[in-house]
Amino acid sequence: MGSAANYFDAHVCAHYGDYRDLSVKELPIIEPGPGEILVHNHAFAVGFPDLLTIQGKYQRKPALPFVPGSEFSGEVAAVGEGVDRFGIGDPIIGTVLIGAFAKMVIAPAENCLPLPQPFDFVTGAAFQTAYRTAYVALVERGHLQAGETLLVHGATGGVGLAAVEMGKMLGAHVIATGSSAEKLKQASASGADHTIILSTATFRDEVKALTGGAGANVIFDPVGGDVFDESLHCIAPFGRILVIGFASGRIPDAPVNYPLIKQMSIVGVRAGEFGRLDPSGGRRVNAALLEMANARKLHPHVHKRMPFDSIEGAFDEIVRRTVVGRIVVVTG
Repeated sequence: MGSAANYFDAHVCAHYGDYRDLSVKELPIIEPGPGEILVHNHAFAVGFPDLLTIQGKYQRKPALPFVPGSEFSGEVAAVGEGVDRFGIGDPIIGTVLIGAFAKMVIAPAENCLPLPQPFDFVTGAAFQTAYRTAYVALVERGHLQAGETLLVHGATGGVGLAAVEMGKMLGAHVIATGSSAEKLKQASASGADHTIILSTATFRDEVKALTGGAGANVIFDPVGGDVFDESLHCIAPFGRILVIGFASGRIPDAPVNYPLIKQMSIVGVRAGEFGRLDPSGGRRVNAALLEMANARKLHPHVHKRMPFDSIEGAFDEIVRRTVVGRIVVVTG
């Protein structure tokens, strides 16, 4: 084994299954390749997609063994050939397909942004994925207009809270749904005009009552399952249901007579894929997010910060669904 300076600690997934089986291992530091940067990682976010990836249930199944994690913040330690956007020591935020649950990360420079000036590293780690998803969904794909009604499901999660805050900033009337009144307090603080507890209400009736019978113009749905099914019954004519994910565990089916009769749209949203399919659109989204963040218009909510060796506890909270916003792990 080489000197400690040539190695870094990382959480490694050796087989698909239980997150409790992750183990911390020393991995060798490698130099960034062309278009890449090596980052001294200060913080990383832990989310539901990471849990699915470890379980082997996500859209992508990385080759084993692998280091999970996709969203991080830190300082540039080295730059690869052709990288002129960043220099050594620059504070950045970034995303990778895998590899963020570690004290060093190699990332494509194009997936990284300067750390917004109002943010520390913990807040920065909680920013990019949630707000990029919200922006791509509401602006690029959902075409949300000022004065429209936006219904946000899963509104107490990191992505849901980002959608609430961004929808309000865009001038929408925002209705937020969640599992408890206590968790929905943060949705109200982030801009929701009304909240609905899913465990105690048939939300279609409440949404219709709040909209004078018209229904919601745009529905942001990272939940799927029964929530999607019921959303079909409270969407306004010409409305857009934005399919973000399936946190409920069930991928729903949609009778195509609903879009026909209501002249509504069911729109798929994968923010990362949006930028890969439309690079200029991805750059446009990043520029808009940076401008809003630096203008102090966006406020990622960090539920809890945890030390590097407590990643199991972070996943425990995700599984128990106690998290409001994002959990961030600090590496040092």
